[in-house]
Amino acid sequence: MAIELERDPSPERLQALGVYDWPIWTKEASVFPWHYDGDELCYLLEGEVVVTPEGGEPVLIQAGDLVRFPAGMSCTWEIRRAVRKHYHFPE
Repeated sequence: MAIELERDPSPERLQALGVYDWPIWTKEASVFPWHYDGDELCYLLEGEVVVTPEGGEPVLIQAGDLVRFPAGMSCTWEIRRAVRKHYHFPE
C-alpha cells in the first residue's frame, strides 16, 4: 500500500483531472493519525507535510505535488507548514 506522488504535474494533466474544480481543505501545522476509507487524490497548493504510512517510509509532500492515497491506508500526518490543498475522492 503505497502513496503515489507526482511532482509538478503539467497544467494539462491538472486540467484533465479537473483539479481546480475540487474542494479545498486547509490545516495548520500539526501532527495527527489518519485512515483512508477510500482512495483520495489531492493537489497541494501551499504547505509541506510528511505522511508516514503504518510500517512504511515517510513521504515528503510539498506545494505543487499531486498525490494519491490508497484506500485502507493508515498513516500519520505531520504538517510542517500550513496546508491548502484541492482534494477528490474518485468513485
